[in-house]
Amino acid sequence: MNRYPLWKNLLILFIIALAFVYTLPNLYGVTPAIQISTNRQSVAINEETEKRVADALQKANIKTDGMFIASGSLKVRVSDADKISARDAIDGALGDGYIVAQNQISNSPEWLAKMGANPMFLGLDLRGGVEFIMQVDMKAALEKTLDRYAGDVRRELRKQKIRIGTIRKTANSIVIPFQDQADANKSLPELQKLFEGMNLVVDGNNITLTLPETLLTQIRHDAVKQNINTLHNRVNELGTSEPVIQQAGADRIMVQIPGMTDTAKAKDIIGRTATLEVRMVHDGGLNSDGTIPEGYEVLADNEGHQYLISKQVELTGDNINSAQASVDDRTKRPAVALALDGTGSSIFADLTTANTGKRMAMVLIDQGKSEVITAPNINEPITGGRVQITGMASDAEAQDVALLLRSGSLAAPMEIVQERTIGPSLGAENITKGIHSTVWGFMAVAIFMIVYYRFFGLLSTVALSTNLLFLFAILSMLQVTLTLPGIAAMALTLGMAIDSNVLINERIREELRHGQKAQVAIKEGFDHAWNTILDSNLTSLIAGVALLIFGSGAVRGFAIVHCFGIMTSIFSSVVVFRAMVNAFYGKRRKLQNLSIGVSYPAVVEKSDKE
Repeated sequence: MNRYPLWKNLLILFIIALAFVYTLPNLYGVTPAIQISTNRQSVAINEETEKRVADALQKANIKTDGMFIASGSLKVRVSDADKISARDAIDGALGDGYIVAQNQISNSPEWLAKMGANPMFLGLDLRGGVEFIMQVDMKAALEKTLDRYAGDVRRELRKQKIRIGTIRKTANSIVIPFQDQADANKSLPELQKLFEGMNLVVDGNNITLTLPETLLTQIRHDAVKQNINTLHNRVNELGTSEPVIQQAGADRIMVQIPGMTDTAKAKDIIGRTATLEVRMVHDGGLNSDGTIPEGYEVLADNEGHQYLISKQVELTGDNINSAQASVDDRTKRPAVALALDGTGSSIFADLTTANTGKRMAMVLIDQGKSEVITAPNINEPITGGRVQITGMASDAEAQDVALLLRSGSLAAPMEIVQERTIGPSLGAENITKGIHSTVWGFMAVAIFMIVYYRFFGLLSTVALSTNLLFLFAILSMLQVTLTLPGIAAMALTLGMAIDSNVLINERIREELRHGQKAQVAIKEGFDHAWNTILDSNLTSLIAGVALLIFGSGAVRGFAIVHCFGIMTSIFSSVVVFRAMVNAFYGKRRKLQNLSIGVSYPAVVEKSDKE
């Protein structure tokens, strides 16, 4: 009556064994390490890098516990006392092109790593790391938007062949000066179509375009959103571990990089954003007195050639849909192929049509430095939104430029207003406290169950242990980031999981009190408790999903563990617990007594022969 088929028992044992294997890496702990990575395709992490690092550490008399290359980076195990001196020695030996930072790596054996069994990610509060609160410069975001609108105005009036003076910017508007009021009145209808929903007023020879408050709010919101996306792209491209990048207020962004305790390197990573600007090259040279003409600046390319470049930006990287390294069909030299969006395609077509025969410059701005990538002659109008940047020295350089452009540009500059470094020792203390709270809670529940439900309470405790095993395995397999609230969710999961066992045990006791045979009581107890268990856990799961969808930060970390914990508790409380009960009692035909902590009328189950 109460037996699982052999295949089901073997499947449960296999699941438990698999969960144990994927939980195992979490028991080995972590060790301090120096991580060497690169943000350039032209710089390779290989055996030569290992040799240079080994030589640098040997000269500095620093011993290592081994080094290896994984996921495109070199990791060097060092002692906690030598990690700072090791970082400085390696950084000095490798020079530019490398990111050398302190980190932590797992001590788990290689055979586990080959199986894909890795320890779960730990959040900033458990692992240590760096956290920055960055404030977006909303004034700059607005100025950038006004610059874009000014460019749209110039292109529209160029189509209408109407001459204007220098467009002036105010707090939330631009002033367009015309030669006379007739030109202003003539251009007004087209400008109103172009800037629908904005306020355009003719005042003498000028038209003032003012941004409404709703649009200003949208600009601020989009600036934060674009900066978050850009930071995500940049940090993910560089391969840093488990970053958390999210909005923290109306104009602030929180950046967390767990495991990295090197603040300077973290700043370098999150600060590396690049954008492309298309500007025109001045046909003439310097003024007669040797000064730079107004509205221009001198920029150089990677070979040192200098150009007189207009400060007026015609097109930016905001209009780039994709950037890929390619080869120029004519010269067979490395290049970067760009695909522009609809707006960018239109702007570029108008620009090349109006300036055929002139030179334009592709200017790459990276970490505040402007460099001319190429300054080609415009031989014919370029339409279709497909643009190719030539002038790359190598395939690796073309890949570097494409990577930077794919990462996007910042909608506005940001300033670090708060930074926090959490050392591994504080993270270890949080882990210890969290583990202690979970262990003591588990022990208290186990003692109560064994005292109150005797042998069935012991089996419930074993099932509860498998619940934690399954939960750890899932978090490790999916590489979910565990935070301190996540540990709190584990403690809550224990209480919810044992609640299901309490329901089952009480239903079995109730059936026994009503005079049911022991085997029947076991079957009916599990069957009747199932609906209640499902209902209670389903409502909790709905609440957890709501927290997961609408929550952020610590709330989201709690919700993830909570949701997984509910699913593992159902499996362990119903399937695993019943498998153990069946294993101990299922084969016993003449079952007279159940060790479940209750007295009941003895009903002996007779065999079929009797």
